[in-house]
Amino acid sequence: MSFLNDLLGGQGQQAGGAGSMIAIAGQLLQQAGGVQGLTNMLQQNGLGGAVQSWIGSGSNQPVSGDQLGQALQNGGMGNLVQEAASKLGVDPSTVLSGLSQVLPHAVDHLTPDGEVPAAGQGG
Repeated sequence: MSFLNDLLGGQGQQAGGAGSMIAIAGQLLQQAGGVQGLTNMLQQNGLGGAVQSWIGSGSNQPVSGDQLGQALQNGGMGNLVQEAASKLGVDPSTVLSGLSQVLPHAVDHLTPDGEVPAAGQGG
């Protein structure tokens, strides 16, 4: 997931480290079916406005770890967060907080033209 490494360039040194959050974001993208799958799932579970801002060319609307956690849980991705928290030895809220910082940038980076790549393209 070098695009995510390039994207963050060492920022976001929260608990678990930026590298860990980048790896978790990469897993999330992969398990959700890429950018298209992840954005669709988040939009269907209450984060439509925020996700659209990440895709579009304007500024990224922030989401809280709680909002992201609820959307991921409702989208069937809660286990990934739990597993990542266990591996890192941190609370799931710490993982969600980190992901709430990483995912907007990742989606923004992967949708440079303001459009979600078709399944199988991009990340």
